[in-house]
Amino acid sequence: MNLLRKGLIRGLIPFVFFTLIWLLWTLFEGSSAISKQLFLYGLIAFFLGVASVIYEVERWRFIQQIVVHYLVMFVTVFPTLLLSGAYPVDSIRDVARVYFLFNQMGLILFLSTYFLFKWRNRAYMREQNE
Repeated sequence: MNLLRKGLIRGLIPFVFFTLIWLLWTLFEGSSAISKQLFLYGLIAFFLGVASVIYEVERWRFIQQIVVHYLVMFVTVFPTLLLSGAYPVDSIRDVARVYFLFNQMGLILFLSTYFLFKWRNRAYMREQNE
């Protein structure tokens, strides 16, 4: 239950932020493609925040956490990207293009955060030994 609450907090903070910006934008500029994008980005940030606690489930192996996180992102973020209108999805080829972009960005973000945390942990352990 603690992880669920932590995930909801991590997800709701950026979602509320983006929703407030969306509401203000809509109030002052009117409804537009930009205001829709702001809301959908908030929704994606919500999904990312909630799913971030997957890596804190200690009884799961790391590979299991990766697979579950990918599946959660595939079920939540990928459809949001398709519905957002940010990418043309007029054909199966367009959907495949968005799918490959989704995976490419996911891999880049995963590897960069993985190596960043590995580097920080190594520096922390070195500091503890001194």
